[in-house]
Amino acid sequence: MKLTILGGGGFRVPLVYEAVATGATGLHVDEITLQDVDPGRLRTISAVIEGLREQLVAQGRTTRPPALTVTTELREAVAGADFVFSAVRVGGAEARTIDERVALDLGLLGQETIGPGGLAYALRTIPVALDIARTVADAAPGAWVINFTNPAGIVTEAMRTVLGDRVVGICDTPIGLVRRVGRLLGVDLVGGERGADVDYVGLNHLGWLRSVSVDGHDRLPGLLADDSALEEIEEARLIGKDWVRADGALPNEYLYYYLHTSSALERIVGSTSTRGEFLATQQGDFYGAAAEGSCCSSPLEMWRSTLHEREATYMAESRDEERREEDVAGGGYQEVALRLMTAIATGRSERMILDVGNVPAGHEADPVSRRIVPELPADTVLEVLCTVDGDGVHPRPVAPVELGRLGLMSSLRAAERSILEAAVTGSRQAAWQGFSTHPLVSSPTLGARLLEGYIAGHPQIDALLTRR
Repeated sequence: MKLTILGGGGFRVPLVYEAVATGATGLHVDEITLQDVDPGRLRTISAVIEGLREQLVAQGRTTRPPALTVTTELREAVAGADFVFSAVRVGGAEARTIDERVALDLGLLGQETIGPGGLAYALRTIPVALDIARTVADAAPGAWVINFTNPAGIVTEAMRTVLGDRVVGICDTPIGLVRRVGRLLGVDLVGGERGADVDYVGLNHLGWLRSVSVDGHDRLPGLLADDSALEEIEEARLIGKDWVRADGALPNEYLYYYLHTSSALERIVGSTSTRGEFLATQQGDFYGAAAEGSCCSSPLEMWRSTLHEREATYMAESRDEERREEDVAGGGYQEVALRLMTAIATGRSERMILDVGNVPAGHEADPVSRRIVPELPADTVLEVLCTVDGDGVHPRPVAPVELGRLGLMSSLRAAERSILEAAVTGSRQAAWQGFSTHPLVSSPTLGARLLEGYIAGHPQIDALLTRR
């Protein structure tokens, strides 16, 4: 079995290698191919993985580690692949800093996936994602594509226009929320312990855990009423215990940016650097030191130290304290991806929260009655609980979505749809509409200024929008 990782020089790629090599799910992968447009980053991450492989073998954690190959050529990388992980970052961390600063200079939220920064990221990424999808369809038509590239919802939606249900989006924030709740209840909600069920619904980075059933009894109201329990749930600490109690649901942590926008802006502006600037410096130092061989420790040891700092400071603008150790350690998108691969490859059923189409496979002829959320378009990518097996990914039904949540989802989806149109057609008007109508902007004047700023800051967007 061959796994290809696009964006293979990315900082978190060794996490995927470790998860696959140790084979906790019993799935054996013979070969992992890393592809990246930056050969220097490929060399660095390959060195980290080589050290990791030696360590895993010495510790007895693997006896048959996957062979590792690297290439800068997309078609060569995906040819013959059974699974393709797409984790590209168009423009690198430096482009992310532009996404942030253009918005912040206008008094708007500058964040990688939320608000105008996320739309700019999508606008320059979608053409690349579509090229990837077309190459996979041609060179590896039987492969499944697992998309990690942010913003995951809109990028997955774009790739689905080429690959259909064979592309699935993954985000680790919903599974982190479910894991924390399950830990409090003493129930394996992630693994789908018998008698346990959850209702999670939303878009990527805009979702809610609305019920947690154990033996037919919804345990969520009891958790929401318990201050000590909520103190152990990161999302409740971020958003506010009183709010989650009043709302009757536990939100994805990214709801912080919608519910506490002013506070988030104040904290970001008051910081010495944005998150993108921090990562550009931190990871730039890591890649530079590793390439020069000037680090005092091995590439693997330096990578582990840098990774811990990165994870501990995640969403730092939302916290008054460093992220708790139990929220840093354990699991992540690589775990979800490995479980997804195992279920498809072996037929062993798994349950997980994934980004999938609003119309389940096989029901395209009758989309309205079969939509997971009937009020949203059929091609919307939703984040919901799914069952995965040898026949593919099967979204589970959800309860009707409340009006307030549906309104926010619809507003965000409409803005993203305009950005998708702009990315495909090169329409400046569609891009302007997308930026203007995002729920964290809601201003044609600011939308126009955002568009001007991103055209000036990103050569990819400038080139894209000069088509028409």
